[in-house]
Amino acid sequence: MGASVAEHDVDDDSDFAESHEINVTPFIDVILVLLIIFMVAAPLSTVDLPIDLPSSTATPQKKPDKPTYVSIKPDLAVAIGETLVRRVDLVHSLDAMADASKERFIFLRADRAVPYGELMDVLEILRAGGYSKIKLVALEGVPANAIPPSASDNPKP
Repeated sequence: MGASVAEHDVDDDSDFAESHEINVTPFIDVILVLLIIFMVAAPLSTVDLPIDLPSSTATPQKKPDKPTYVSIKPDLAVAIGETLVRRVDLVHSLDAMADASKERFIFLRADRAVPYGELMDVLEILRAGGYSKIKLVALEGVPANAIPPSASDNPKP
């Protein structure tokens, strides 16, 4: 009987031997939490000012990775991205941005209720500040003189 107890003690020591395997469960938990954080933060990084843009039938061009938007709201307030700025501080705020380059494109968004003179004032402020590469943003539309496909398939004699 004493021999069986001694064998049992040897087996218990082998159960507590060191294991050199990596436990990946905490690592996977951290990765999943980071994934959720980035999925929630990604939509928040876009410009979301409510502006009623006019439509345009021009061919859309490719936007850069990080476009700089200057917006004129219906109440004539000016914003860079979603941050409201005073008109006198517009050029200074653009210069203070991380990618401060006079050669980058500025995308100007203006609500359709904004008078033409106000749009020209902002364009003049940007031009005087050294920003000459300005693109106007509009909604993509269908050309007014476009013939519907069904009408061109059945020409009248």
